[in-house]
Formats: sequence, structure tokens, C-alpha cells
Amino acid sequence: MAKTMVARWRNWSGDSIEHLALDERPDGSAVDSAIVGADFALRYRLSCDAGWRVQAAHIELVGSDRIVTLAGDGNGVWTDGRGGALVELQGAVDIDIAATPFTNTLPIRRLGLGRGGSAEIVVAYVSVPELRVTAERQRYTCLDPGRLYRFESLDGDFTRDIEVDADDLVVTYPGLFRRVR
Repeated sequence: MAKTMVARWRNWSGDSIEHLALDERPDGSAVDSAIVGADFALRYRLSCDAGWRVQAAHIELVGSDRIVTLAGDGNGVWTDGRGGALVELQGAVDIDIAATPFTNTLPIRRLGLGRGGSAEIVVAYVSVPELRVTAERQRYTCLDPGRLYRFESLDGDFTRDIEVDADDLVVTYPGLFRRVR
């Protein structure tokens, strides 16, 4: 059954807002989102298969020529907008766009961890506003299914317990984001 959701987040300081539309279908999901920050505006679109593996990503900084287009096969192989192989992203299944809490939903949904379950993953990390794409190692641990997950950056010392709703959309990401709708 198809389902459409709308969510909005503010960053912790309140100077940016994101408006996201998520269309979920039995064969996959599509995301269309816009973020207006204090000194940037960003639009991104994602397509995922039914297993929440990213198949396509288009990210653009509004008012500039910075655009990132990626295609993933769901098994850790990525290409750029011209079909060129991105070997530096080998093994990444998920994408993590720095300016949004939504991309935490992708591994949470894909992994389907039970209470106490943990998984180390590699993501295609997109910095904002630079739109530089790098591979980063992360760990997700389910503290309370459908409610609380621990996020850890394995390439740094960043850790947060992320509260989610019944649809695994972030409600509170301490120090970074708050859901406002």
C-alpha cells in the first residue's frame, strides 16, 4: 500500500528548516526535500528500493553550480552522474547528507535491528555546503525498536542517541535537529 508522509525539522539553533515529502510504495520509496539554512539552501531527491537501499541521489546547492548525482546498486557499488565508477565509496549502501536527519532513517529501516542489535556500516557522506562525498564508517545500535537508536561515527568520536517515531523518522537528534511536524 502506498503511503505519503510529510515531515519538517529545524536544526538545534533554529536557523534552518527542512521540508520533506516521503512517498513509500511496495516497490520502493522516493524522497523530495528542501532545506533552507542560515547561509545555504539545498534540495535533494532520493530513490530507494523496497529494502531501503539507495538507488539514486540528486543533491544541489540552490543558487550555485554545486550538484551531486549518484547511482547505487544497493550492494555498495556507486557511479556518478556520468556513469563513472566511484571506487572510494565501495561498500557504502546508505547515504548520509550532513544537513538532514532524514538520512538516518535509511539504515534504521534497512537494517531492521532488534533491541540490542548493532551494525557497522559504510555510508556515502555528503558534506554541506561543499557537497564533497566521502566514505565514512558508522554504527547503529537499537536501544528501543521504533523509538531510540544510538548513532556512532567510527571515524571520529561523535555519538548521539536518536529518538524516532513509529515510521523511524527522527524526532530528536540531540544537539543537531528537532522535528517540528
